[in-house]
Amino acid sequence: MLSGFQIDLHGVPGHVCEMIDAQPPVARVVPRELSEHGNTRVDNYFWMREREDPEVIAYLEAENEYSDAMTAHTEDLQELLFEEIRGRIKQDDTSVPFKEGNHFYYTRYEEGKEYPIYARKRGSLDADEELMLDANVLAEGHGYFSVGAWRVSEDERLLAYAVDTQGRRVYDVRFRDLETGELLPDRIDSITPNYVWANDNRTIFYTKQDPETLRSFQILRHVLGTESSEDELVYEERDTEFGAHISKTKTKRYLMIGCYQTLSSEIRYLDADDPRGEFEVVLPREAEHEYSVVHFGDHFYIVTNDSARNFRLVRAPVSDPDREHWEEVIPHREDVLLQGIEVFRDYLVVDERKDGLTQLRIRRWDGTDDHYLEFEEQAYTSYVHVNRDIESGVLRYGYTSMTTPNSVFDYDMTTREKNLLKRDEVLGGFSSEDYVTERRYATARDGVRVPVSIVYRTGTVLDGSSPLLLYGYGSYGASMEPTFNAARLSLLDRGVAYAIAHIRGGQELGRAWYEDGKLFNKKNTFTDFIDVALFLIREGYADPKRLFAEGASAGGLLMGAVTNMRPGLWRGVLAHVPFVDVVTTMLDETIPLTTSEYDEWGNPNEVDYYNYMLSYSPYDKIEAKDYPNILVTTGLHDSQVQYWEPAKWVAKLRAMKTDSNTLILKTHIEAGHGGVSGRYRRYRDTAFQYAFLLNLAGLGEQLFP
Repeated sequence: MLSGFQIDLHGVPGHVCEMIDAQPPVARVVPRELSEHGNTRVDNYFWMREREDPEVIAYLEAENEYSDAMTAHTEDLQELLFEEIRGRIKQDDTSVPFKEGNHFYYTRYEEGKEYPIYARKRGSLDADEELMLDANVLAEGHGYFSVGAWRVSEDERLLAYAVDTQGRRVYDVRFRDLETGELLPDRIDSITPNYVWANDNRTIFYTKQDPETLRSFQILRHVLGTESSEDELVYEERDTEFGAHISKTKTKRYLMIGCYQTLSSEIRYLDADDPRGEFEVVLPREAEHEYSVVHFGDHFYIVTNDSARNFRLVRAPVSDPDREHWEEVIPHREDVLLQGIEVFRDYLVVDERKDGLTQLRIRRWDGTDDHYLEFEEQAYTSYVHVNRDIESGVLRYGYTSMTTPNSVFDYDMTTREKNLLKRDEVLGGFSSEDYVTERRYATARDGVRVPVSIVYRTGTVLDGSSPLLLYGYGSYGASMEPTFNAARLSLLDRGVAYAIAHIRGGQELGRAWYEDGKLFNKKNTFTDFIDVALFLIREGYADPKRLFAEGASAGGLLMGAVTNMRPGLWRGVLAHVPFVDVVTTMLDETIPLTTSEYDEWGNPNEVDYYNYMLSYSPYDKIEAKDYPNILVTTGLHDSQVQYWEPAKWVAKLRAMKTDSNTLILKTHIEAGHGGVSGRYRRYRDTAFQYAFLLNLAGLGEQLFP
């Protein structure tokens, strides 16, 4: 055990060294042999999987106490950062209202309150407000609270809303009569937040998950006025690698059941006026065929990767959408990823990605116009916002960059006029002119050019003297967007640069970028991140002695891997809900997400995948060597990365590492994968993490930027 040790500062100037008298918890060692394919691994901390075991809870609480002790000297800084971050946020903020049917819907916050209020106005924004839900009232008495989704019936009278009071993404649905304010006796418990109304205003279709694996696999039908125990099973997905969900087309004409696996999909449809009818299949599932469907007029518009790695758009008659009736609308392009579409009466809007950046393409159905929205910054994010009115000639879209707060625009697709409806207000004298964002490319060790988005405060000298925080993810084809974060200003204003490594495994550069960072190519994700870090050091963006790394979930796997591969490269690592016990988790089909992700990570029941995954699994690759300072966070009720993965990882690191650097585990006992609920409580977490980083960067005494 370590007692009264001194934190290693690597010669960082200006930092006040402190002797911290604290002893880390020592987890009990209970060897458990795990044998597969003739190989035996020994897991000394397998026992931590018992969530209800008092010893497990006691261990996690001891880690929390140790974390508090090890960061007690930063409490003043944490409080300052919290007030600083909160002080930038408009406390009584309101979202941009969107129109659906006869109402305008919006959410708003009241000063000092943690949760949103959901409201609407009938006919005009000048009308009186109708309160639908006050999440602050609903959250009373709960340590965690989240409204997962809300849906209004087609006659605009009834509201269905889902709430989660644990953080495990298991929801209870309630119903409210918006005219009388009364709560209906109907209730549906322990389901997903995925549900839709049929057009009869009394039937709701919802998705239910397996209680153990949490795989969404059943679609049921509930009729108001009946017991949920009587709800009829409409569809069950029996293939454990697939999940199912229900949606409704923008036209309100069809209900759609989508069944998705990593590399395959299958969609069924039903007339929303006939809720007791039978769903029909659009296209039967095929291996490695992914498609999505949008209804418009007499056709289904299908975004498909059939003979198109980066996807193409075809259409087929609703009466017979088989391939033989397909008409190509937008062909496949090698340099453009087709991400999705939005339909209007006169226009088609295409969401694309080229050179790592999103772009919005506007096309008239009659072919008389085809143009792109123009954006000026080097690194930015654009996206289709809420567009419920299919008759509209106005596209509502969003825009943000690392220097521009999130902004919502209306764009007249005929006149090409933009109207800024709202830009998130940042208090405290913020000006975008005080910050610089850049897009650079780092050359990876195999010659591939990896995009990097960078932001820093104007005046920061890029001579290799600045601390830098590098963020990465690189999994599931999820592209990490260069977006604005008001809290991040607390780092930038203190001279810390921030960068996003758009590494392989995401989809920033198209489908090939994703495929080159998964399965047997997974290590490209890790080496890309390391190579980006080395590039930033060479180019003067980062002080090599004050380089930090951050990732969450699958990005936490990235943190574990690069920490094992290049431990001396990082001054500190922030690993949030990290997926670090890859092999053991992927061998356990009772754990949520396992079977549905074989095409992402591989199936370790096959020896080649087992050996490859074992070669990088962070928990299995821990060695007796020096590691950087590491802050690990998790949630006891996490449904995606079980809490025991980070807990075991920290315990094993403690037992094997040879340094005296800080290693702390912070567990949210009342939260899940997304962390604590409530906007102010989230700011507390951010302040805690930033204080950890700033202290290690030698900026802990610099209370004011």
